[in-house]
Amino acid sequence: MFKKVAIVGVGFMGGSLSLAVKSCLGCSTFGIDINPEAIKKGKELGVIDEGSTQMLALKDFEPELVVLAVPVGAFEQVARGLKEVVDEKVLITDLGSVKGRLVYMMENFFGEHFVGGHPIAGTEKSGVQYSNPGLFKNKRVVLTPTERTNRLALQKVKFMWEKLDTFVEFMDPFVHDVVFGAVSHLPHAVAFALMDAMEKLSKKTNIDLFLYPGGGFRDFTRIAASDPVMWRDIFLENRENLLWAIEEFIKSLEKLKGLVEEGKKEELIEYLQRAREHRLRID
Repeated sequence: MFKKVAIVGVGFMGGSLSLAVKSCLGCSTFGIDINPEAIKKGKELGVIDEGSTQMLALKDFEPELVVLAVPVGAFEQVARGLKEVVDEKVLITDLGSVKGRLVYMMENFFGEHFVGGHPIAGTEKSGVQYSNPGLFKNKRVVLTPTERTNRLALQKVKFMWEKLDTFVEFMDPFVHDVVFGAVSHLPHAVAFALMDAMEKLSKKTNIDLFLYPGGGFRDFTRIAASDPVMWRDIFLENRENLLWAIEEFIKSLEKLKGLVEEGKKEELIEYLQRAREHRLRID
């Protein structure tokens, strides 16, 4: 198993993984981040053992595994930098919420030693100071191997996640993006859009509606506090699937609007009941 793990992107997700592998696997970790404050704070808090703003520093660290924990829009730039400093047999994986073409792009850089990964965990928080070693415990992790993926590399990454008490499953990279475009990216888009609508309603009514949030509003919009850069990149990288999901959501919202407009009590009950039953399946 890995003894040296490099984390590229010392934020909430990368920091949480660093703490987890240090605790569960006894790894030493090295953080890379363009923000020197993230490296400084990560070391002060014991999230990473060492770190640098320079990718070149990985040459001396000689990691056995490198984990990308940066916004997906930065993957190509990071990959170009990594390619110059790590051995060609070093395993590379990631924590990105989009796979699809990115997996094949990363394979162009790292060949069979890249294993796409997506832990289904996280919160709206960002920043290394929020790192949580238990973030991934009892969560699902989706790995997205291709025909090119080295089987031993896949098993090593799978074993690492299992040692962190996660449930691992495999999924085609493009199927992954359809699934999470619907169940993850769409809800975030809706939450951001709801906040935008509330701002407009506040202006139209001349009432600051944000002063009167109920529990439902707080729960529903919590994810709108997420990192805008990360979600910009996710929305644009998974554009096709997200737009498809948004169109379906608009249809559902239009149907609800029509039932309310026309005062169709029985149909409205059926609509709400179906939604309630599906939600109860999740818990």
